[in-house]
Amino acid sequence: MPFASGEPPVVDALGGSVPPRSRGPVDARPRITELRLSAFAGHRGAGFPLGAVTLFAGPSGAGKTTALAAYEALARLGAGAPLLDAFPDPVACVPERARPDGEGRRGFRIGCTADGAQGPVRLDVAVQAEPQLRIVGERLTVGDVVLLQTALRDPGRRTVQAAWHTAGTAPVTRAPLPDDRLGTALLPLRVAGKTDGQRRVLAAAEQMVVALRSVFACDPRPDCMRTPVPTGSGRLMTGCDNLADVLWRTRSECARRHGRLVEALHAGCAGPVTDLIAEPLFDGTVRALLDRGDGHRTELARLGEGELRYLALALVLLTGPGVLDMDPPGEVPDALRSLTVLADGFDRSLDPRQRPALLRLAVGAAEHGHIRCVAAVNDASWCAGTDGVTVVHLEP
Repeated sequence: MPFASGEPPVVDALGGSVPPRSRGPVDARPRITELRLSAFAGHRGAGFPLGAVTLFAGPSGAGKTTALAAYEALARLGAGAPLLDAFPDPVACVPERARPDGEGRRGFRIGCTADGAQGPVRLDVAVQAEPQLRIVGERLTVGDVVLLQTALRDPGRRTVQAAWHTAGTAPVTRAPLPDDRLGTALLPLRVAGKTDGQRRVLAAAEQMVVALRSVFACDPRPDCMRTPVPTGSGRLMTGCDNLADVLWRTRSECARRHGRLVEALHAGCAGPVTDLIAEPLFDGTVRALLDRGDGHRTELARLGEGELRYLALALVLLTGPGVLDMDPPGEVPDALRSLTVLADGFDRSLDPRQRPALLRLAVGAAEHGHIRCVAAVNDASWCAGTDGVTVVHLEP
């Protein structure tokens, strides 16, 4: 499909307008409730609902990892990252059979919906991957009202023409924005908020940005977790390499959460577990051990890969943004935050006992709305019918 010049059409992958909100209590916590991959890698015209706990299920090649990567890329853009940081290999994001237009341009389209106090806010982005990486179209909408729209008018300039809703003496405000950043993330710096229309634009943009920034992508690496690590910031990295250092901090900071983690390990580790401790060594490093309750302690180096992945994912689900290596929206009160954990290979190396136990932990953590989980699994038959879980079945 050619990627036309000018303002490319931003396609609604599900079709139609957003239905009005149903009556009832409004959850004010900004959260992503839909991921749209209109034309992205192996996905075309795809829209995926996202619940409190969502599992993308399917065989290898079905696009599970691609969907999570798209979500993570949107999160990076929402945090203000440049395009190249969000899409380090942009050509791989272009649908395989997409043909270039007459000027050799190809690209992809991606979007999401953030729900919250402002209702469903939709963001759709069109990105040109070849010959230059740039955003060529962006649209932020609430219902049928377009609050922000950008388009590439002059390919020779590294800007897009933006127009945002004003509802004052002039219906819209027009100004250039850089073509390598998400316009929605820049609006709080550009919109004064003097009119009702401007304040509506700011509220919608902030809801989207807060929802996207509150994401932690996690894929534990057991080999790196087995060795002692230097003491550092105490913030858990995405590969959970420094798990021992984080335990050194969290065990004393929050005894309640640590107790819940120890309880969870009963289902995830072989043999009895009465405590999980971090022990400093003479060389300035720290190691983690399981306390077996009979005077014996087991180093993490002796645990299996499934046990280590279970332990790491359980720690992520039971902790908070202050412990994770991420940049949470500090200007947002804790009561209005909703952290989303992205976990590729959620069931990787886990046995039939560990998988449902970890899923129950995710559901329990999501009950109060502060933690959400979007994960990928090869087979979802083991979690069929689990309350609180949305399963998205993908086929190659």
